[in-house]
Amino acid sequence: MKRVLVAIKRVVDYNVRIRVKPDGSGIVTDGVKMSINPFDEIALEEALRIRERGEAEEVIVVSIGPPDCQQQLRTALAMGADRAVLVETPVTAESAPEPLSCARILHALIERESPHIVILGKQAIDDDNNQTGQMLAALWDRPQATFASKIVLTGDKATVTREVDAGLETLEVDLPAVFTTDLRLNEPRYVKLPDIMKAKKKPLETIAPAALGVEPRRRVSALKYEPPAQREKGVRVKDAAELVSLLKSKGLL
Repeated sequence: MKRVLVAIKRVVDYNVRIRVKPDGSGIVTDGVKMSINPFDEIALEEALRIRERGEAEEVIVVSIGPPDCQQQLRTALAMGADRAVLVETPVTAESAPEPLSCARILHALIERESPHIVILGKQAIDDDNNQTGQMLAALWDRPQATFASKIVLTGDKATVTREVDAGLETLEVDLPAVFTTDLRLNEPRYVKLPDIMKAKKKPLETIAPAALGVEPRRRVSALKYEPPAQREKGVRVKDAAELVSLLKSKGLL
């Protein structure tokens, strides 16, 4: 059976204004709306389209995190994923798995599920690491195509258009492979109420990293969180000469 494995992450919704805790120990999450990481939602949409074209038979969605991640997994099932797996890890930021640990967990799941395609978002909007997909490809010893804006499957190969600094780059890779998605790959579908009801009956497995033979550990610790400095009020100038004079007075020219 041809399977697509998709990894999703629970993050603060992109419409929410982030607030830092008064003691600088993290960000405020109590009562804050949480959602699927937008890039991961695009990854899931692409996996569903691949299945709908008959190029895969099953879509498995995976999340690594606390029990609350079940909410996002149920949303993914409502979008159309066939089944879900939650690899349950501690809630605290200090003990949450880093990209390498996530890659090792996903690699262990790959060995169990044998997918021919693995799709992830290129990065999470909370930490912006952009590392897990690349590390996973290295551990799996399979090709990777990151920042994908178009994916075309032909037999046991995939042609991927990538967004790079200089424009677009096209790669052909052998399958199985790891893809990470960019914003312009697709537009995720809306979840309908009947699909939400159906998702409640779809299988959602919860396992511990130890059951996969992985022990997550952190190599980097965040010592303190600080909000960005407030912007200074703007100044209205009469003409270009006054602007130049003002910039010179502030040492900016």
